[in-house]
Amino acid sequence: MDSVDLQVLKTSLEWRSEGHDVILGTIVQTWGSSPRPPGAMLAIRDDGLVSGSISGGCIEDDMINKVRDRSLEVDKPSVVTYGISKEEANRFGLPCGGTLQVVLEKISDDQSFRELLDRVERHELVCRSLVITTGDVALSQALSTDELSFDGETLRCVYGPRWRLIIIGAGQLSTYVAQMAKALDYHVIVCDPRAEYADTWDVPGTVLSREMPDDLVVALKLDAHSAVVAVTHDPKLDDLALLEALKSPSFYVGALGSRLNSQNRRERLLLFDLSESEINLLHGPVGLRIGSKTPPEIAVSILAEITAVRHGVELDTVGLVDGKEVSADASTSVCAV
Repeated sequence: MDSVDLQVLKTSLEWRSEGHDVILGTIVQTWGSSPRPPGAMLAIRDDGLVSGSISGGCIEDDMINKVRDRSLEVDKPSVVTYGISKEEANRFGLPCGGTLQVVLEKISDDQSFRELLDRVERHELVCRSLVITTGDVALSQALSTDELSFDGETLRCVYGPRWRLIIIGAGQLSTYVAQMAKALDYHVIVCDPRAEYADTWDVPGTVLSREMPDDLVVALKLDAHSAVVAVTHDPKLDDLALLEALKSPSFYVGALGSRLNSQNRRERLLLFDLSESEINLLHGPVGLRIGSKTPPEIAVSILAEITAVRHGVELDTVGLVDGKEVSADASTSVCAV
């Protein structure tokens, strides 16, 4: 789930522990353009304080006002729709024709929410079913292919890390990549058998493995919701991970290095049991061309490329380096570090 929406659930429970009533709103369907997708959540405290968002702010303002004047009472879950007409779209700041359908529920079963958060913190993927007419809630194990569904009677939401990012190397760059990836809804696993790096790894919410990279990649049974990026600059580690990752269904496999190093890497990989088509799946030099120089900037470029691939965006073959347009086969690389 989106880390922003996870924070909505955590904040809701904190408010409940302080004695507040909390109304939770979840987008279940959109028509036309909408600021946030189905599954996005908003929590409103009884005094109007909010966490999360479901629009650009106008719908939130309307709901806050109704909570404060007690006109928004949600004893049982209910379904509300915003933006049906052009006038309402203009009123609520939605793009022309945009419509949102939102399920509202009053949080009362604190134990169920705590269990949900506990399971998500254990990196489980959980389905929460909510029956609109009764308010009954059930939790069950979900699959990475499961999606939010709403048939008018039962809302089924999927919570937990849908995506995995395996980072080979626990150096400085990996710290920034891991921190940004967590904000982008990834379960982050960092692999580094070198004690001098692994012993100093300290990014909360990530998993550190000291296994050899190829052993870890095989053990994880990577799927189409997995990405691997190798950033150690040590072929003995990076290549081991790539040899296994490129044979997996992973949606993204990348490795840091200059264009020359990337070409040498491809030639090395051809010596092993990889086909040319498998090697062509490798992203290297890794990252989009954004003129990045520092570790945080390079991390941004890496996550930007992973995000583009994840969403099926065709990557440009021409970019800017030092303000000059260069082709994809140029020898200059923003990641030649």
